[in-house]
Amino acid sequence: MSTRILIVDDNPSNLKLARYVLEMAKYDIEVAEDAEKAILIIDKMPFDLILMDIQLPGMDGLTLTRKLKSEKRTTNIPVVAMTAYAMKGDDKKAYDAGCAGYIPKPIDTRKFPEQIESFLHAAPAIS
Repeated sequence: MSTRILIVDDNPSNLKLARYVLEMAKYDIEVAEDAEKAILIIDKMPFDLILMDIQLPGMDGLTLTRKLKSEKRTTNIPVVAMTAYAMKGDDKKAYDAGCAGYIPKPIDTRKFPEQIESFLHAAPAIS
């Protein structure tokens, strides 16, 4: 079974780039443009990792992360925050919400697969 990653981002260019880089690294990728779509996708299948944009329309990414971490079925899925708004203190907010890590955008396409791999190896297996 290949590693399944969900990318939640409302920017089509960011979604396309992250998806392309990770698919080239042989990951199985699903995408959602907002929190509501992400919840529907997560309800249908398990994921090994979720890449979460912080700034989403409607429910923001940190609120969704807190929701996922509060539910037994999704609490062990590592969530990595990704944001273009890398302000001082944003990483702390992401960690406080339950994120396992923080990647500022734009992503470095050369380092991105290695960053993802490090989060996957630090993560517990999906149940």
